[in-house]
Amino acid sequence: MPNIHLRVNSLATEHPDNAQNSDKMPTFDTIFSHLSAIPSQNTHQIVALLPSCDAKWPAALLAELLTQAGSKQHLQKPHLQKQHLHLHLFAQHQASWLKALAESETLASPAKEQIKAICDARVSGCHRLKLAEARLIIDIHLGDPLTQLKALVPPNSPNHTIQGWLADTDVVDEALIWQMARLSQDNADLLLLESSDVNLDKASDNANTNLLTKLIIKAGFTCYRLNLSAKDDQHVTLVEKPSIASLDIAMDERRALRRQQLDKFAFNPLTQGNEGEIAIIGGGVASANLALSLAERGRQVSFFCMDKAPGEQASGNKQGAIYPLLTPEHGSLSHYFLQGYLFSRQRINQLVEAGHEIPHDFCGVLQTGHDERSHKRLAKIINAQPWADSIARPVDAPQASALANLTIEHQGIYYPLAGWVSPQAFTRAAINQAEQLGMQTSHYQCRVTAIRFENQQWYLSTVQDGQDQDGQEVKFGPFANLVLANGRHLTDFAQTAHLPISGFRGQVSHIPARAPLKDLKTVLCAHGYLTPAHDRLHCTGASYVKDASNLDYSAVEQVENLDKIRTSYGDDWTKAVDITGHSARVGVRMVTRDHAPMMGCAPDFEAISAAYVDHQQTKKRAKESAKYWQTTPAPVHQGLFILGGLGSRGLTSGPLAAEILAAQLCGELLPATQDILTLLNPNRMWIRKLIKGKAL
Repeated sequence: MPNIHLRVNSLATEHPDNAQNSDKMPTFDTIFSHLSAIPSQNTHQIVALLPSCDAKWPAALLAELLTQAGSKQHLQKPHLQKQHLHLHLFAQHQASWLKALAESETLASPAKEQIKAICDARVSGCHRLKLAEARLIIDIHLGDPLTQLKALVPPNSPNHTIQGWLADTDVVDEALIWQMARLSQDNADLLLLESSDVNLDKASDNANTNLLTKLIIKAGFTCYRLNLSAKDDQHVTLVEKPSIASLDIAMDERRALRRQQLDKFAFNPLTQGNEGEIAIIGGGVASANLALSLAERGRQVSFFCMDKAPGEQASGNKQGAIYPLLTPEHGSLSHYFLQGYLFSRQRINQLVEAGHEIPHDFCGVLQTGHDERSHKRLAKIINAQPWADSIARPVDAPQASALANLTIEHQGIYYPLAGWVSPQAFTRAAINQAEQLGMQTSHYQCRVTAIRFENQQWYLSTVQDGQDQDGQEVKFGPFANLVLANGRHLTDFAQTAHLPISGFRGQVSHIPARAPLKDLKTVLCAHGYLTPAHDRLHCTGASYVKDASNLDYSAVEQVENLDKIRTSYGDDWTKAVDITGHSARVGVRMVTRDHAPMMGCAPDFEAISAAYVDHQQTKKRAKESAKYWQTTPAPVHQGLFILGGLGSRGLTSGPLAAEILAAQLCGELLPATQDILTLLNPNRMWIRKLIKGKAL
């Protein structure tokens, strides 16, 4: 196949005198714009690519697309301001085209760095890449394509289903076609990329291709042929359209497939947000990233923060470690944190690229044990899975010492892509970027004291603080949707008081940078953590006190933080850890029992309790009761959503949870598989009990 240079007109239209492509080269518009589901004037295109592992064309198409999208001059062109392109790429881990793209010399950071990180990490599932102020979104679905397709939940809004597919003929089969159809618009098209040994015009020459065409038509797609080496007016040719009768049958089959999955997923409602303004209560990493994700979608947001500025509560630490949470079995929790880890790195890099100042350093994180039990657990984690070297690798004591630039007497795990970031700066940068996009109204020193749902709308009762309006009561609303992302105040309202989530006080100590401690080159994690110096200070801690009565400075916890470092690392350099300045910061992080965040519809506990009375599990009706809780839509508060429970790793888990929730609010195809959505479901604790027949 020739090395085709593909230019994407929807994001890269140039004047004729600036065009670098030959007239014979097909552009993205040439391939897709005339198809039934993607008219050329459409400002929002959703396209999926399913290449073979050794295909050459995806790297060429995507390299040009990403290069154009990263051009600042290009982004300033008025005709591009409202154009959006969303690509879904399905790739095996060993796909040579993905590796070629990651190594492309034409790509610039941060896109190149993120794609390389995704490629090297070899983590299955959906990885989202956002470029050109989110006018270009690329979802890379890594792993077996059929497995990935089956795990995706169809979007609530037909406008966000996939409009067209481009696939290599040698990777498509009947099972894949029906899963592709389940996620597609009713009038979606499927383009088969013609390979050198296939001729779709002569079915007698290739019976398999003829059968494939029939399967495509049976699933309700219009089938096209794409020949990249043809003349410019013959790149795309129609093979066959389904008849009206066969199309009706196909649509029935598609709806049945969607119902079948959603019926099994009823315990986790993924209700779309209502049209209209969205209110967010919060002020930390999660709420700020949600505001940014919604602003990128052009949604109108009112942001309510109880403090003078964002990042004053749990997200107010000077430095916070950012690294994945791995488990030996590498289940949904571990998978989610790896995906969130890569997404958070992308968010930070992109905000810095946009001109926001965010102190950070992806200098790596070195995790070692502090007692026999922790040493055994770390050994179990690193030996249980074939982790990619870019994700986690074992190190012995000499290697650990070289990485840290201090003497480390233990073996451990090194996370090369990890590091530290200023949570407060990250939070404020996300809010500033959201406000720059022009769709956000921010209210500071505004404490929300009550929320109420009336006439299908949400209203807020607040108390305004500040010199001119201290204690003044103000009402806000109506809002079509309300998101509670307010950290330790998440359970302050009647609607959320019963959420199974707990607050843990954490005191982080500030240590002056003195020799030899100032030479530390990587974040250390053991019984506590210790960061490299920033602004002549290190951060260490943190304490972990459940349901603390106050947030005052604690001399006892300051000493405990010192003890954690000195018992974790026995070398003389620990003597330089000086807490006598009594400098520290206290915050509260909300923690769930399973360590996963809460993201999604707010459960209606009163309605669940009422249903529990009628559907308690007994020996006689155990199967009947379990089936009820598995298949009956769980009660939720209409238009009310939860984003919280980030625990001590909110920098890793929060931004991706916010992006998923923004996609849910807007009715999109979510960048998460079904098992991840189940993991994040705010209702999960109660549903697990009810299915097992345990009391609420």
